[in-house]
Amino acid sequence: MNKKELKNNQLNKRQDYIMRLFEKQETFSISIGMLGKYINEALGHVSKITLNRDLKRLLEFGYIIAKGKTRATVYTLSPRYQIIRTINPEEYFKTKTDERSVKEHFDFEIFSHLTDIFTSEEQQYLKTLNDIYKTNIKKHNKNSLKKEFERLTIELSWKSSEIEGNTYTLLETEALILNKQEAPGHNKKEVIMILNHKAALDYIQNNAKQFKKISLREIKNIHNILTMKLGIKRGLRSSVVGIVGTKYKPLDNIYQIQEAMEKMERTVNSESDPFAKAIIFMALIAYIQPFEDGNKRTSRLFGNAILMAQDYCPLSYRSVNEGEYKKAVILFYEQGNIAYFKKLFIEQFEFAVKNYFR
Repeated sequence: MNKKELKNNQLNKRQDYIMRLFEKQETFSISIGMLGKYINEALGHVSKITLNRDLKRLLEFGYIIAKGKTRATVYTLSPRYQIIRTINPEEYFKTKTDERSVKEHFDFEIFSHLTDIFTSEEQQYLKTLNDIYKTNIKKHNKNSLKKEFERLTIELSWKSSEIEGNTYTLLETEALILNKQEAPGHNKKEVIMILNHKAALDYIQNNAKQFKKISLREIKNIHNILTMKLGIKRGLRSSVVGIVGTKYKPLDNIYQIQEAMEKMERTVNSESDPFAKAIIFMALIAYIQPFEDGNKRTSRLFGNAILMAQDYCPLSYRSVNEGEYKKAVILFYEQGNIAYFKKLFIEQFEFAVKNYFR
């Protein structure tokens, strides 16, 4: 399994046409006979055997569902298709913020659709990468493992802070974490933000196994560590928050925020695959925005805690483009779509395995 094989999980021309038919009317149901008629008119003759193959592939991807049996079978769009379908971010963001058609308010239905996030091919690819990671760490002694985790800590603390607008460079971050050397020309909050990342990672590493099941208590703990001395209120927010670059408006009622967090906790804990647990958590924390500030930082660090609890390689996000990362989050806000977020997650996991603990 490799990246080329993952790219082959794309739809061919017929399959793409079938999905466009469904997208035109989400309640649209169609038999294979009628589907063949539409395709023959639009694309030329296609055999029933070929159509069955196309439908089987779409069923495997979870894009459509079948209703009825044998000759009475009809196909319709899957409720979770919106979650996993591929959206071209370049095309999507050509439309200005206020002109995009978006889901402006929190959708409580999203929890039930966050299943089977990864295809079988993607799961196998990620598992193969993690097997490489497990083999690699066996080659290290205690001291070399410590140094490698220290390197990842520096790079994650830098990149995660940079995503939040911190102007420290990677080398300045290294000097700060290793030597407590503050760089000139930066404000004190930038220093605190970086050191808080290190403190959170240290806490996670020292208590990794307690993150096998997530809890609201530990989510708040990680958030508290990440936001220490930054003037950010602790606990669930009771005020309205706005998000730059999107019309999406998070929940503004503390009781609904609590309800959403409890649903998120149950959703993540019901998932057995650590990769899916991590990405579902990360997307939902950003979507719920439970805290006054520091939500995405909490999502990244706690996502790593979920991976590390199962002896999976943590991510540094060192090579991620912060603009693309923010686009992925906004796509989840506005369309309830996790596909681009998932793409970046897979790329960053691959990067982590190939660049740390070798």
